[in-house]
Formats: sequence, structure tokens, C-alpha cells
Amino acid sequence: MRRFAEDVGGIQLDSINVLERAHYLTLWSRFGLYDRARLDRLVYGRRLLFEYWAHAACLVPISTLPWWRRAMLDYRVQHTGWSDWLRRNTRTLRRVRETIAQNGPMANADFEGRRPRGSAGWWNWKPVQHALHYLWMSGALAIHSRRHFHKRFDLFERALSGAGVGDAVTTEEFRRWHLERTLHALGAATLTDVAGYFTFPRFGLGGRRAPLADMRARGLVTEIEVEGSTLRWLVLTRDVPALARAGRRAAPSVGTTLLAPFDSLLWYRERVARLFGFDYRIQVYTPSAKRLHGYYTLPILHDGHLIGRVDAKARRLERRLDVLSAHFEPWFASAAPAPGDGVVVERDAAVAGLADALGSLATFVGADEVVAASVTPNRLRAPLQRALRERVPSVRD
Repeated sequence: MRRFAEDVGGIQLDSINVLERAHYLTLWSRFGLYDRARLDRLVYGRRLLFEYWAHAACLVPISTLPWWRRAMLDYRVQHTGWSDWLRRNTRTLRRVRETIAQNGPMANADFEGRRPRGSAGWWNWKPVQHALHYLWMSGALAIHSRRHFHKRFDLFERALSGAGVGDAVTTEEFRRWHLERTLHALGAATLTDVAGYFTFPRFGLGGRRAPLADMRARGLVTEIEVEGSTLRWLVLTRDVPALARAGRRAAPSVGTTLLAPFDSLLWYRERVARLFGFDYRIQVYTPSAKRLHGYYTLPILHDGHLIGRVDAKARRLERRLDVLSAHFEPWFASAAPAPGDGVVVERDAAVAGLADALGSLATFVGADEVVAASVTPNRLRAPLQRALRERVPSVRD
């Protein structure tokens, strides 16, 4: 898990709980069944990971703290959108920090209705929420733990006391590291891919120009050609042998899984479309009548190809996994060559792999039964139902 977080740079957090929280679901998707409580102990007990903003709110490796510490310190002076708010809420900011310093870890809700001794009228939940966020982003506070997914904040130096905090790197070192980590995570990337992966801090292409020129001059970054593309592709020079080995494999990956919607593979949607011919959008905020594939759809990854998506929901009280819909990509359903590499994916094996993944997902979310509804195209519904019945104790239409 730590190696995975180091390789991809972060495991995204999100509050949507239709199936499971995003970070739990991502690790199930990548590694299969595991103990969530053990993960929590590794994160909030042993501090192998900590929470900060990378692409969005993420769990990032504690080994990267000197670099993210620089982002925290720079946040205080670079994010000028806070200027007016800080001027109007200096007292709130100070009191929030002092209260946490006195009381230990606190959540947003702990501040509701409270007033520091000798004070009146200043305590309002919304300014406090903003204060907590600013103090976290600027490194005065850290997320100590979570209860029912609600963040509990403590002083940075207290929450991460066992992490060997050390000094922050320089801004120039951080920008080189940020580019290096992005290229390592992506393998090969265009400049727009780089900008779309770690979206924090927002350097823009201009902010990456100097570190990129420096790394190219030192031979750390190499420009390559990608077959069928006219774009400029960049790789870390040290990763070229690994990419060459990957290119010689019969398949880019083997097996079937359901990707969590906030998996890092899906962070930059335009890259996903370019590499996989797969148009993916999270439509949780789209009116239901306008959704194309469902509320919380999980892309189906089979042998390195994105062959479709599943909209699923965990019915916890009934201990049931509802597969509300499964949509297969037209090229897969018609046994046409896959976008990109032109491979014809064997449908029976892919459908069986999807059934295995759904059975594993059902176990992960505590479901004893799977209910499968619509399948597009409909001719693949019967094969999927058969495969599910062979693998899941209880399946209903």
C-alpha cells in the first residue's frame, strides 16, 4: 500500500458513500479484499500516510512530507484569494488555533455553540470551517484522525510528532520534485497530462518550464515518440527501461477489476480518452434524467482495456449489492478491435472477470446477495447473469 501511494502520489479521499469511501474503494480495486481497520491504523496510528491536497484531498506518503511542507508554507503567501477573508477573520483564525492547542484534536462540530472564555458573538460555524481549512492547507494544523469520516484537527507538530518532520525543501526543489513525481506516476506524459494530474499547487505550464528545462539539461527527463501521436511526450530517463519492458508484454495488465471513480488512473479524463478511447465523467451532480450511465459508475478494467462501466449501490441494511446498470463499450460488445492497440478482447473471459469482480465487491461491502438489473447491450445480460450465478451464492434479476 505504501509503495502504491508512493508510485501514484496519492490516494484520493471523498465523502460519497454509495458503495464505500473513495480511498477504501480504490485500494480494494487495486489489491482486492483487505481489512479497513488495519488501513486506518497504518494511516492515523503509524502515520505511514497523511492527509493533504495533491490532486484533491488525498492520503500521501509521510516520506513526502518535506516537499508537501513547502507547499504548505508557500500557501500562506501564494493563495491571495484568502486575503480579504484573513483580514476580516484574524481573531477567528487565532482563536481556532488556540482552542485546538488547549483541547487537543477537534472537529468542525466541536466548535458549534462554543465560545472561548470572556468572548461573545464571534463564534460562527462557517468562519470556523474556513479557518480550519486554511490552517490545514497552510500547515498550522494537520488532520489527526477521522470519526465517521469527519476530520479531527490538531496542531501540525503534535499530530505528526512521530513523523520526523524535518525542514521543508526550497520552492525550486519542490517544483522539480513535483514534476518528477508526476512523470513517474504517469510513465509517459504530455505537458497537459502533467498539468492535469497533480492539480495542486496550480503552477500552470509556465511554472513548470524552468524545472523541466533544468531536468532535461541534466538528462533526467527524455522526450520520446509515441506511435500514432503527434504530441510531445516526456518520460523520466530512469523509467525508460521499465517502459520498454512494459511495451514488450503481450498484455499491458492481466485480470479484471472495477476502478473507483476517484482512482488516480482517472484523474485527468482527457488522457483517459486519448489512451483508452473511453469517455468517463462522474455524474453525481448531474440531474438524474441527464445521466448517461448512472450516479456512481465504476469503469471496468480488463486486461489493460476499459471495456465498460457499472453503476452499483450497496444496500447496507438488506446486505445487498445492487448492480443498477452495466454498460459495455460498443467496440467490446461488437467484438471489434480495442482503441489504441487494436486487440480483440475475448468477451467470455471479460464477462467472467466482471462477475468475479462484482462478487469480490459484494464481499467487500458486506453484501450476501447481488441484484443485477439492466445490461447494455441486452444480449450480454444473460452471459453476465450466468457468470454471476456461478460465482455468487445469491443472485437475483
